[in-house]
Amino acid sequence: MDRNNRRIGGPELPKHRSCAVIDVEQAGEICVVRCRGCLLAGLEADYVDNKVDQIRQQNCTKVLADFREVPAIGSAGIAFIVGVYKSVVRNSGGRMVVAGAGPMVRRVLELTRLTTMIHMADDFESGIAALSADAAAAAAHYDVC
Repeated sequence: MDRNNRRIGGPELPKHRSCAVIDVEQAGEICVVRCRGCLLAGLEADYVDNKVDQIRQQNCTKVLADFREVPAIGSAGIAFIVGVYKSVVRNSGGRMVVAGAGPMVRRVLELTRLTTMIHMADDFESGIAALSADAAAAAAHYDVC
């Protein structure tokens, strides 16, 4: 990071004491959303909204949210997850998996009942497997019919 809170070669990060970074990348048919840092209240809403828009513009129907490096989550993180869920699952009929959530993050997601709508995977590899299994099951269904 340079002294103006910008990643070298990347977009400016939100100016917040517990700076969070959300990177979006395409890995085949799966959109991988790598989150790092605390996704707490105070995280700039524009930053979160821009990331949800980026996912929406990529027409992602399978999203793996990698939370291995997220120690805590608050209203900003919940808003982000719900925004992605709405654009990928509810509006596009896709699938979303949250992978690698630690105990504190998992507890918040359980308390908000997001775990009843979003599949939780213990680690990144199981998240990829869950999304890939959906594709394999759908392909097998169409091969049989």
